[in-house]
This record gives sequence, C-alpha cells and structure tokens, in this order.
Amino acid sequence: MNAHLKVQPHHVERSAYLYIRQSSMRQVIENTESARRQYALRGRAVALGWRDEQIIVVDNDQGESGASAAWREGFQRLVSDVGMGRAGIVMGLEVSRLARNNADWQRLLEICALADTLILDEDGVYDPAGFNDRLLLGLKGTMSEAELHVIKARLRGGILNKARRGEFRCPLPTGLVYDHSGNVVLDPDTQVRETIIHFFETFARVGSASQTVKAFRTEGLLFPSRLHNSQTVFRPLTASTAVRVLNNPRYAGAYAYGRRHYRRTIDGKKTVRARTNDDWPACIPDAHPGYISWEQHQENLKILKANGQGCDAARASIPREGPALLQGRAVCGQCGRHFRVRYAARRGRQEAWYICDRAHTYRGDPLCQSIAGPPVDEAIGRLIAEQMTPAAVELALDVRKEIQARHEEADRLRCRAVERAQIEADLAQRRFMLVDPDNRLVADTLEGEWNEKLRILAKAREERERAREHDQFILDEAVRERLVAMTVDFNKLWADPDTPNRERKRLLAHIIEDVTLVKLPAEGTTKVHVRFKGGKIQTLTTLSPKSSAQQIKTQPGIVELVDKLLDDHIYSEIAELLNQQGYRPGEAARRGRHTARFTALRVAYLVHQYKLRSRYDRLRERGMLTKQEAAARLNIHEHTVTRWAKHGLIASHAYNGHYCLYELPVSDLPQKQCSRWNRLVDRAAARRQNASQAKTLN
Repeated sequence: MNAHLKVQPHHVERSAYLYIRQSSMRQVIENTESARRQYALRGRAVALGWRDEQIIVVDNDQGESGASAAWREGFQRLVSDVGMGRAGIVMGLEVSRLARNNADWQRLLEICALADTLILDEDGVYDPAGFNDRLLLGLKGTMSEAELHVIKARLRGGILNKARRGEFRCPLPTGLVYDHSGNVVLDPDTQVRETIIHFFETFARVGSASQTVKAFRTEGLLFPSRLHNSQTVFRPLTASTAVRVLNNPRYAGAYAYGRRHYRRTIDGKKTVRARTNDDWPACIPDAHPGYISWEQHQENLKILKANGQGCDAARASIPREGPALLQGRAVCGQCGRHFRVRYAARRGRQEAWYICDRAHTYRGDPLCQSIAGPPVDEAIGRLIAEQMTPAAVELALDVRKEIQARHEEADRLRCRAVERAQIEADLAQRRFMLVDPDNRLVADTLEGEWNEKLRILAKAREERERAREHDQFILDEAVRERLVAMTVDFNKLWADPDTPNRERKRLLAHIIEDVTLVKLPAEGTTKVHVRFKGGKIQTLTTLSPKSSAQQIKTQPGIVELVDKLLDDHIYSEIAELLNQQGYRPGEAARRGRHTARFTALRVAYLVHQYKLRSRYDRLRERGMLTKQEAAARLNIHEHTVTRWAKHGLIASHAYNGHYCLYELPVSDLPQKQCSRWNRLVDRAAARRQNASQAKTLN
C-alpha cells in the first residue's frame, strides 16, 4: 500500500518522533555516516506531511546498547509519549536502532497499535494495527534479536577459543605485569614483589585473612594497589583485599578466565555470580611465574573455606584469641557435631563453655550437652605438656629463628619503602632544579612537591627506626634466654601468661585431631576421648565443676556428724562444737561470706532439710517421759518434777533450748515427803552418797 495512503490527517496533527542510537561511543565518534543516515529521516517525515517543528529527535541514548530498555531513558520517553497519544509516527533507520530485545519491540508495537501510531524505517511505513504490517514488523524484530545473538556468539566464541589457549589478555592483579613480548612476569618493582611474598608467608603462618591484616598493621606495613592508570600506590591492607588476593589464581601462576558469570536483571542492573573451579571456561596451571605454587593456592582456599562461619559443617576452625583450648576441635559425644564455644566473665576472669545447642536452636529440642571448659582444658594442657617435653629445646630454637626471620623480612620491606620515598624525593628535586627560576608559579609548585616528598621520606625513616627499636627490644638477649629456659620446661611455657592462646591452639593442632566429650552428670565427671594425629586414642576423666547450689551445699561429713551429736546435744551445743572443730557452713563458700559460722538455726535447717531424726524422737525412743507423764508416774505435781530434776533426784534431758524430757530411776523411785522435815538438798545429797557407796561395793 502507498505510504501516503497510510498517513491520515489525524497522524499529521500529532508529532513525529525520530529515534537515533548507536551502541557505543566509539561508533558515535567513528561511524559518522550512520548518524547522517539516521538524521536524514527528517526529510522522509517532511515529505509525508509533517512540519519541521513537529519532528522531535530523541538522541540521548547515544552510546547505549539496544539489548534492553532498562537503561535507555530516550526509549522509555518514546514509549511513554506514544502511549499518551502524542506521536503520529515513530521513525528509526531500522528495527535494531529501536530495540534489540524482542520483548521491548513487541511492547512498542502493541502500544503503537492501541494509540494508532505509525512506524517508519528505511524500507517504508507500517501500521501496527494492520495484520500484515504487524507480522512483518514482528519478523524484523525477531531477526534483529537473532542478529545480536549471532554477533555475540561470534565474539564470545573467538574470546573463549583464545582464552582456552591462554592467549587472551586479561587485566592482571597487582604484582603481575605484561612485558614487551606480551608475557606475564612478576612486577619489576622490588618493594611490590617482596610485600606480596611477605603477605603469603604471613598468611601461611597465621592461617587467617583477618590475622594477616592485623599482622601488617602491627608491623606498620602497607600493601600495593594498582590504580586505573596503572600507577601503583601503597595503602593499608584491608580484609577484602586480603581475601581477593588469596582467591586469585594468577598469584599461583595459573591462567584463569571466566571466574565470574555476569547477567542482567529485569531492571537492567548487572549481577555477578562466582563460579566454581570446575565451571571456569579456562584454567591453565603453571602458565606463567607466580608468587606461590598451585598446591599452596589450593591449600589457602581450603583454609579460607574452613575459616567460614558455617555452623552445621563439622570443621576445625582456625585458632582465635579466646581461652577455649579445644575451639573447633571439641566434638559432642552424643550427636557427633562440633561444639560451639561460649565465654562468660566470672570472678574477674573469662571462662569458656563448650555447648552443643544446634538441635535446640533449629528444632526446639533440649540442649545436647553443656560442659565447662577449664577442667577439660587443664587436662588437655597436662597431656600436651607430657607429649611435647622431649622436643622442647628444638622447639625453642625454631621459635627464635622464626621470630628473627619475621622481623628481618618486615625490616627489609620498610627499607624498600624508604628507598621508594628517596627516589621520589630525588625526582622532585631534579624537577625543581630544571625549572626556569623566573617562572615562579611553576617553581613554587615544584618546590612544594619536593618538600612534601622530603616529609614523606623523613616519616618513612622514623617509622623504620621506631620499628627496629621495637623489634630489637623483643629479640634482645634476655628475652632469648628466657624463651629457651621456658621451653626446656614445657610446662612453664604452656602455663606462661605471656604465651598467646592462639599459639597454644596452633601447637595443639599439630598433635590432636579432635577431642570427643561426654558429660556424666550422675557421676559429676566428663569423659575426654583424645584422638591424636597418628591415630592413637587416649581417654581422660575430669571432674565437672560444681554449680552455685552445689558449691554452698553442706558437706556430707558434717551432716553425719550432726546426726551423731543429736543423740546427746541440742542445736546450740552442736553449733558450738562444730565451730570449735573448724567446720564451716556451705554459705562460707560465697564471695564475702567466708566468716560465716554455724548457729542453732542453721543446725535446725540441716536437720529439717536432710530429714534427720529430731532429738525429741531420739529421747522418746530411749524411754524419756514428758513432765506430765513423770508427774503422773510419781504422783506429784508438775512443779515438783521440775524441782526434783533441778536437785538431781530425777534426770532431765533437754531436747531444745527451753524444754526437757525426764528419765526416772529404774529402782528406788523418790517418794513424796514433807520438805520441811526432810529438805530436797539433803535428800539429793544422801541419794548421791548411797549411789557412790553402791558403786564402790560393786
């Protein structure tokens, strides 16, 4: 159909939109002929009846890819104006200029059909509301998308083919550069090389990225970083930089390509997903010189993986600063999982607890086990001391050599920093000397740069001297002799408070594979099954610490003694006897209550708590009578019973501080008489005399 027949008056009343786009800024600069062809479509619109002022040019998407409309503001504006009925015709040199994505293209066609908007390209004018034109436009959109796929496939195939041979040049990390022949070599800067070598040696020593960062900070060392303009600067080492260096296989001399997978989301943002080693399109070990071997790189990756915070996997984490000696090596004897370590500040010190609570956390089950750390750690420490005593002297020499080598390496890196600062200061000086003295503006700037470089040089020298003094203080002869003397007796080295907990755990890792703990609450002990590296197994038994209630509990021996004393003494007398013999109640175990003593009330509490027979019941079993019973038996008044007991005519036995039970004689019961003619005092004296005479005759 003729193009003029498709263009109706209501189309000409609305604006004509000319969309112009090229995929990259390089195309915009170099492919100017394509831009002229696109701008020339204005003449087509004028020929169809639109006035020049009605033509709106949308060219703010220059340099943007047509693969998606998410990041193209001009295309989004075009679709919005079409949907609002402002556009009579949309012009583009070809479909690929408007969209390379069939979804975006079909959406534009649908909106144009609803808004009765025409589409014009180099071949003609189309009405999206018509079936034939809609079909043709759909085929063009599909071909445009397929064309982009073919172009990408060709480019991608060439890159992958070159990468599989290890010839595709990728950006290199800091410490590696391309030489004049295009081969990968180590950085010619000595300071950069030695710093990276020291980094990997430090990681092999401490076994953690964060500990490596702390070691660099303690030693006052900086780490090289390459800027986008290929300039190398030295900055403080961070944890993210350390992890990135450890994960990069190029430092192991391996050529790797495709370690990450990039995708676009629906909003146009780029997402990055790391691939596993098996999914890399290209991985060629020993392709170029490296700082470490491929085997060492794989070992570093295993250490990083083990250092993760995953709790479900059975793992032995790296040594940390806490006092828990079996951190990462204690295994629950009931469920087989690794114990968590919890710390609590008690009595002015930090105590460790081994807790297996994953079942409680995930399923709400009761705690599997909770075991106090100090008794177990002490038993393991004694065992390690016994195992390590024969190699103590050799260990001392190795430790001293390692410390010396570490400090020498750190001092060498500081020397490199001083040399670099000296070179930069000399260069700034030469620049200042070569400038024309009359050009004061340039001369002042160069003089300021020279002074700044001199300040940096002075600071580097001061830091090196300060660090050398610190290292010399650490490695002086007195400290060396002390180290050797302590190591000869390994027990002293192990118990020395200056020995870091991390070093104890590192030493333990070379001897013990894992330790299985089984708590026996009924016996108050913990079974410790130690599995050594060589496969040997040894079982230890430790006493579980008492709880707060158990610590203040009265000793069983005291309870037995109270039970015996109840036969002859009341509560106050028993308390006095216990205090005289040096016994103390359980309350004396509490902080600040060491002066506590037994009282009648505490003794009564023990009798009640342990359900001991009371003194009243004991006396009743021996036939003792109450005051009423004794008065009835003797046919006297109760007051008379009290007076007779006072003067010794009958025996009285107190069962508390106020009341007594009475024991009547087996024979010769006292009789009631008039006390005026026969006083109680005389009767009691005569009765005692008769008793002594009878004892003498017998």
